Amino acid sequence: MAKFVKMFVASLFSLLVVTLFAPLAMAAQAAGASAGTVDYTKAIVLGCSLIAAGLAMGLGTIGTGLGMGQATSGSANAVGRNPEAQGKIMLTMMVGLAMTESVAIYALVVSLIILYANPLLKLIAG
Repeated sequence: MAKFVKMFVASLFSLLVVTLFAPLAMAAQAAGASAGTVDYTKAIVLGCSLIAAGLAMGLGTIGTGLGMGQATSGSANAVGRNPEAQGKIMLTMMVGLAMTESVAIYALVVSLIILYANPLLKLIAG
């Protein structure tokens, strides 16, 4: 339990450091271009986008992993109870695993859209 708490605190600290220093990095680039005021909007949107992409992938793959584990466990139990139905059980399990894996692929697509085709960054720039 103590190891989990240490990892959680370290993760929160890392998140805080990234959130606090991203605007400074973006401000340094903007300061070279214009000596006037600094607009932190792009840096904030970029930092929030990174957090959102990480959460989308993390939560999407956690759910997929749990679902695949339960499906595999259930099919192994079913084959153990009724070995004659192994072909039907395995076919159904494989189709179910393919459907479950598509959730992780959707999470990846959403994360890539957030990172590389972020409509909010285009809205701010335009």
